Amino acid sequence: MDWFWWVLIVFWTGGFAWAADNVRTALRHRHERKLQLLEAARQDRLAVEAAKKSPEPVCGCTHHLAKHDKQGQCHERVEVPVAWDENKKPLRYEAGQCNCQQYVGPQPLSQVFAEDLTDL
Repeated sequence: MDWFWWVLIVFWTGGFAWAADNVRTALRHRHERKLQLLEAARQDRLAVEAAKKSPEPVCGCTHHLAKHDKQGQCHERVEVPVAWDENKKPLRYEAGQCNCQQYVGPQPLSQVFAEDLTDL
């Protein structure tokens, strides 16, 4: 029964508050590390998914190749600034034609042909 008084004295002097604070801090750090591991796993998964995709044929105007005709003219509608403030920042926009002229990027292959390797 002598130990009971020692536990009671430690409780009254705040000794358990120190232990509780250490446990709370350890749990908080564990939670933060767990969130970092989950974020790293998500980034890895996104990188693997992106690596499996073929490159998109995108023009310098950020529009897809399908928006361009055979001459390279882009047919996508974009917002064109029509009014500016004193710091030359656009105030108003109107719909206009994209004025890029040529697609720059990897050419998608419509068909790939490879002959069989033979020992002749």
